[in-house]
Amino acid sequence: MFFETYKFELINTGFLLTFLLVVRFVLNTLIGKISRKNGINLARIHLIQRYVSVTLLLIALIIIPFIFGTHFKDLALFFSSIFAVIGIGLFAIWSILSNITSGIIMFFSFPYKVGDKIQIHDKDFPIEAIIEDIRAFQLHLRLDNGDLVTYPNNLMLQKAVTLVEKDAIEDMFDDGTDLI
Repeated sequence: MFFETYKFELINTGFLLTFLLVVRFVLNTLIGKISRKNGINLARIHLIQRYVSVTLLLIALIIIPFIFGTHFKDLALFFSSIFAVIGIGLFAIWSILSNITSGIIMFFSFPYKVGDKIQIHDKDFPIEAIIEDIRAFQLHLRLDNGDLVTYPNNLMLQKAVTLVEKDAIEDMFDDGTDLI
């Protein structure tokens, strides 16, 4: 009975989900090609691909009620309540979102890679270190004395950064130890 009544809507939902899966596949393939071309870490590739999947899922969750005949005015109260709660929550964690957004921007346009030695020109805390890892929220930087510094992604985009030495991480190991 349910399938008979909503046959047209279920077919349209199937088409929407199939379309979004194709879009997801194409975007993930493009992200993979771009990142391999630029030598980006596999963990960062998976992180950005996860962001794409979640975004497409949210788009599907917004469109599906309209396919089933729900009018915008019926969903207005629901969405306004949800967005109010999300807005308050996002305001409370704006610095985390800032770091995630910076991580996404850095994924596509960050000129430095894992292994590069960089200098961050900060008036209060200048840093010269080797990039050990680039994560969603922060960079892991290894100082010359061996200390590990985590540096927020949003500050990385706000400060002037100089490339001191490309792939300097190999210089840390004088005995030729394999890093993999």
